[in-house]
Parts: sequence; C-alpha cells; structure tokens
Amino acid sequence: MTQGRPGALPRGSVQRTLTSVKGTGSARTGGVGEPVPAADDGGPDADGVHRLWHVTLSVSGPEAPLKEIRRGLERLAHDHPFLLTSRYANDHAEIRYWEEARDLHDAAAVALRLWGEHRASAQLPPWEIVGLEVIARETYHQRIADGYGPAPAVPVGVHPF
Repeated sequence: MTQGRPGALPRGSVQRTLTSVKGTGSARTGGVGEPVPAADDGGPDADGVHRLWHVTLSVSGPEAPLKEIRRGLERLAHDHPFLLTSRYANDHAEIRYWEEARDLHDAAAVALRLWGEHRASAQLPPWEIVGLEVIARETYHQRIADGYGPAPAVPVGVHPF
C-alpha cells in the first residue's frame, strides 16, 4: 500500500507534468530549507511571540506559455528569497515557503496577498488562488518524520520537478 494525500494520484500515474523553480537561497536558512527564526527556538522575539509557518499556495487559471510562467516565478523567487520552491504547469502552480508570523491568521493573510500583490512586478499569469495550506513548523517536521508531505526543499537554483 502506498501513502499519499487524499485525492493524490498513485506514483506512475500520468497527468500534467510539473516543473520546479527553486528560490535563490540568499536568505539565511536553518534545517530543511527553512529560514533561521528571530529566536533560535522559534520562540518570542522583541515584538512578541513569532513562529515559523510552512505555507503552500496553489494557483490556477487559463493556460499560459511555460517559459513565461517560469520567468515570472523566477522573478518572484529573486525578489523574495524566502520562497523555497515553485512547481508549475501551463495552467497551475504551487509555491512553498516559510513565513514568520505571530499566528496562523497573520501567516495566511500574507500568503493570500502574495500572488495578487506581485502579479504585475513579477509578470505572473492572471490566475486565482485555489488552495492554501499553512502549518506550524512542528507539524511540518512531524509530517516529514512520519513519511508524509513533500520532501524538504533545497533553496538553491532552478531545477526540473
């Protein structure tokens, strides 16, 4: 029996191929591609309690040329080195990154603004947000330890999925 997310296709199934754009890696990072938090344990900082949140933002819309999508995601990753990885196809994309925020609501609010606020500057397609997952750092690490979830991202270079 294979493990996977509900609704995920079994390995070897044929469907749309995704390609990956990795961030530039210019931000300081901790383990598994995550930024070093303000406090080493992710605990309180001078402004109050801030935690690291792993964000996965999914967008979708009309088909667009793959080269244009890739260039847009590369510009977004260059402008915002906190991005871990972006996977894309001609009609959808997924962006993964770490966000430091007071709580889940703050991290989700920033994530929901990311695509729209940077659509023009990064020349991203006019797609809509169709999915958002925001999980605490501890939950992310537990999923990885249990063999669930995406493999940890390496924030360097541009690589195929």
